[in-house]
Amino acid sequence: MNILITGGASGLGESITRALAAEEQDRIFFTYNKSHLGAAELSVKFPNVVGIHCDFESESSLESLLVKMEEIKPTILINNAFAGFEKKHFHKMSPEAILNSFRLNVIPVIKITQKALLLFRKERFGKIITILSSAIINKPPIGWSEYVAQKNYLLSLHKSWAIENAAFHITSNVVSPAFMETNMNSETDERIVETMRDQHPLKQLLKPDEVAESVRFLTRCSQQINGSNFIINAASDVI
Repeated sequence: MNILITGGASGLGESITRALAAEEQDRIFFTYNKSHLGAAELSVKFPNVVGIHCDFESESSLESLLVKMEEIKPTILINNAFAGFEKKHFHKMSPEAILNSFRLNVIPVIKITQKALLLFRKERFGKIITILSSAIINKPPIGWSEYVAQKNYLLSLHKSWAIENAAFHITSNVVSPAFMETNMNSETDERIVETMRDQHPLKQLLKPDEVAESVRFLTRCSQQINGSNFIINAASDVI
């Protein structure tokens, strides 16, 4: 299989790339923007891995990726890349900042997934796996309205992708992991992290490699598994 992972050179994306590259029989393509070093290390370590530079802030860079996808012909798309967000109370955010964040974090996912679906439909097979967050269930973290709204938007789209394409043997599933100590959360106060660890049912925070194993399962599972949201949070929030 040919697998395309967006944002596959750092954080959770890197763990996913490594987990899937270990299968060896698959060809893994991943996008990266600023993680040049991580991308180079992955390409050297795994002969079946190819890095593709893509900057979601650049329309031409994104368009180049869409053209590249026609050459790659992926059978699995893993939407993982996230450009980041401003942790701020909603009433302090400007509409312009919200719109720009949506442009960077959601529009690329829409364009890449649309291209993948066109390719999948020709082959009458494909898998879409989108990384969301357990922050979308129950009580959202304070200051995360922008992030939670975007992830919920993608959750709604994923449901439509699953329904509209099931007859073509195309599935859409999402993975919603709890807080992880990755680059995106590196600025979180250590006292807050410690509190989360103490309150965690297992007394330890979720690791990217654990989430990567769940993603690996979805790349291998039956097409009967479709439209599901895999919440990975040790039952911290039960819905």
